Amino acid sequence: MDPTTSATKTGQVFDWAVLRRLLAYVRPYRRVFIGLIVLTVATAVLGTLRPFLIQRMVDVSIEQGDVRGLNTMFLLLLVLLVGHAGVSYLQTYYGGWLGQYIVRDIRTDLYRHLLGLKLSFFDRTPIGVLVTRNISDVETLSDVFSEGLAAMAGDILQLLFIMAFMFYIDWRLTLVSLSVIPPLLFSTYVFKEKVKASFQDVRTAVAKLNSFVQEHLTGMNVVQIFNNEEREFRKFEAINKEHTAANIRSVLYYSIYFPVAEVLGAIGVGLLVWYAAQGQIEGTISKGALVAFIMYNALFFRPIRQIADRFNTLQLGLVSTERLLKLLDNRELVATTGTYAPAELRGDVEFKHVKFAYNEPEWVLKDISFHVQPGQTIAFVGATGAGKTSIINLLSRFYDIQEGSICIDGRDLREYDLSLLRRQIGIVLQDVFLFAGSIRDNITLGNKTITDDQIWAAADLVGARRFIERLPGALNYPVMERGATLSVGQRQLISFVRAMVYQPRVIVLDEATSSVDSETEELIQSAIEKLMQGRTSLVIAHRLSTIQKANKIIVLDRGEIKETGTHDELLRIENGYYAQLYRMQYVTGEPSASDEKPLPIAQEQLPEAS
Repeated sequence: MDPTTSATKTGQVFDWAVLRRLLAYVRPYRRVFIGLIVLTVATAVLGTLRPFLIQRMVDVSIEQGDVRGLNTMFLLLLVLLVGHAGVSYLQTYYGGWLGQYIVRDIRTDLYRHLLGLKLSFFDRTPIGVLVTRNISDVETLSDVFSEGLAAMAGDILQLLFIMAFMFYIDWRLTLVSLSVIPPLLFSTYVFKEKVKASFQDVRTAVAKLNSFVQEHLTGMNVVQIFNNEEREFRKFEAINKEHTAANIRSVLYYSIYFPVAEVLGAIGVGLLVWYAAQGQIEGTISKGALVAFIMYNALFFRPIRQIADRFNTLQLGLVSTERLLKLLDNRELVATTGTYAPAELRGDVEFKHVKFAYNEPEWVLKDISFHVQPGQTIAFVGATGAGKTSIINLLSRFYDIQEGSICIDGRDLREYDLSLLRRQIGIVLQDVFLFAGSIRDNITLGNKTITDDQIWAAADLVGARRFIERLPGALNYPVMERGATLSVGQRQLISFVRAMVYQPRVIVLDEATSSVDSETEELIQSAIEKLMQGRTSLVIAHRLSTIQKANKIIVLDRGEIKETGTHDELLRIENGYYAQLYRMQYVTGEPSASDEKPLPIAQEQLPEAS
């Protein structure tokens, strides 16, 4: 099951545990919350006084011809209306204010939590689902406070006050008015359950829509390259129809319930007038009581109709809260308990009998051991899925190993302060990701301590200054999402600058020049050599020309080390993995018999998780 989804507890009116945790976010704003409760009570009281005053005006002032008393009651009624309007304004404003601030806090906590989750969580969770949780589901919570809890409490209080006034004025008319309540409550309960189910379907459909749209917009070039627009459109159309059908079901329930409630309300008024008219003729019911009850009847049925809607708003908010809390309770966090933070790393890297799997027991790395001394360069060669990128992921603690140990400068990786560790390891990946923003923003990633002089120094080192200066605005040039307006080579050069500006002690190059043209590759090869001087370097490359000067080359196959040595040492191994790969890349002419033999490292393998 997706860790961000949860089964809904339809058998419960509320999940009180979820409600209590949601109310914990109210604690910083308890004064506003208490004030909102006071305003809710005041609104309920003021809203029910008006019919009572009108009853007094009719039965006392008008019937007795008391003009002065009538004027006094009229002014009192005006004050009451103005006061009710003012209190209603404050209740609406502070209910919305409280909801928005709580939404802000929850969204902040949620995003901070997402930043700390392991990459394995994101490997199996659709990004669109997380977007739905962080945007739509969180936004739903604001309605819990503005249209849910406070408003529903106000409606219930108003009903209680109305019934108290009605019984005070005439208990017989009250019983007649309440005679239609049982069928109204039954229809309200059915409506609540149906709409709740449809709302849950809507939320599920929204998550599917977000996931589909996000994924396919990101991969639009693949869709168009393979002329798949029509098929993908049909998939989207099916999901969109599912979303529409869920919304239509909720519209259907609303369209049935509200007319039924209106009819029942009208029947109640009819019964009231019929019975009160008889009492008026017989002289047992006053005119003022009849007028007041007609007004109370309208006031009474309005909150009953609204309570069903507000109840569903509250339940929908609690369903969203439950999903968010499950995400916040996810403990797949990167362990950050390490506190060791030396001023600088020496760059001694050692893997000792490391075993690792993204999904046990499918081992990606099997008993991997190697040692890189400070300042040395080690290169990894192997087919896709051999485990090369996994080694880099483990070194940066994007994932944690199951067995063995990884040490830097003789200390276990997990003992280091994570921020220092990653700051001291500069990584240049094959697939470069750039954010929407300026060139400067993509290099510094918001670090205000990095100056333009440091950026230009790093750009000079990797040969990127020339192309950056030619861009309109240079460092201020706006980069579109994913760097769409830059070439692959330019994006790669920016990633070099981004890695170098932090002056790391360990350099990791994951196919760093595979997407660069020959001219650009020559430009940065000399920069890479300068870059590696005095630094520990781990290099992954398909082009063997980039690793021939490495101190050690490790050949990987299916997560195991097959060969280790320098370039010359590996070439001397007859029919060795590395020697065969080298001949495939650099020997021209007709292949020899040995060349025709399939390479073990070129055999088809499962793609390596990343």
